[in-house]
Amino acid sequence: MSVREAQADMRLAYLGGAAGVFASGFAWLVAGIVGLTVSPYGAVAALFIGGMFIHPAAILLSKLAGRPGKLHPGNPLAPLALEGTVWMLILIPLALYLAAEWAQYFFIAMLLIIGGRYLTFATLYGTRIYWLLGAVVAASAFALIAIKASVVTAAFTGAAIELVFALLIFRLARREPGAPS
Repeated sequence: MSVREAQADMRLAYLGGAAGVFASGFAWLVAGIVGLTVSPYGAVAALFIGGMFIHPAAILLSKLAGRPGKLHPGNPLAPLALEGTVWMLILIPLALYLAAEWAQYFFIAMLLIIGGRYLTFATLYGTRIYWLLGAVVAASAFALIAIKASVVTAAFTGAAIELVFALLIFRLARREPGAPS
């Protein structure tokens, strides 16, 4: 399988990544709502727990959209996807540690971690929109820390960015040759 074929397989299986970006955006939205109604540390818990459901939710959404929700065996990009996930998981305890000092730091750190991870998605999916998504997510982290944004503002910012990009990526995925209509 060539790299282009592997990328096409990724795009087909996971709706171009739109399902995962949407699921992540939804987790950020829930965290924002919890931050408004419960507490800043409740928002941290909501994003942490919600994050555990992003991949299963993305698979379900992909399947509901008529996609397989899994890669062909032997896809050479599967290890890169796993490595990016492991890298993210290694950094989450750092974000949690920072939250002990200031709950907003958790959200800032998570935006940077996720922004960096999205940059690898440009290679995984063969779609440059992930460079833009990663840059916007990371830049938002720096902007939020500069204005000393609240947990709620940070959570809703992450949600807004990811939900908008999920729609853009979904539109790209629907145009993909061989994509279910």
